[in-house]
Amino acid sequence: MQENLVLSIDPGREKCGIAVVHKELGIIHKAIIPTTELITTVATLAAAYNLTTAVIGDGTSSQTARKSLAAIAVNGQKLTITPVNEHHSTDEARKRYWVNNPPQGLKRLIPTSMQVPPVPVDDYVAVILAERYFSGL
Repeated sequence: MQENLVLSIDPGREKCGIAVVHKELGIIHKAIIPTTELITTVATLAAAYNLTTAVIGDGTSSQTARKSLAAIAVNGQKLTITPVNEHHSTDEARKRYWVNNPPQGLKRLIPTSMQVPPVPVDDYVAVILAERYFSGL
């Protein structure tokens, strides 16, 4: 059974994108955190939002992160961790970044498909993974 509110994680070796996403309301929280803070951040967010479902990308560092997160429980209930296909999620995240943060000045004359966002987009990837989970991809 799908939850209406999930914690979504884009795991990486050095940093992770993390988001709390509601099926209908959209993004509640999103951030990029160091991988070393993943367990404490997930535990904090899961407790704060009473989350029982986590969605995790199946790419880089996924197995390591899933093993680390398996011990987290909220109100005595283990966190259910569901892998989601990460294929092309970074490309989608870059496009979404430019929609939310259009280029300014002369850079607006260059197509965004030829530009690289000036910041990491792991948090956008986490949101996209949650959306894929909700849509059943």
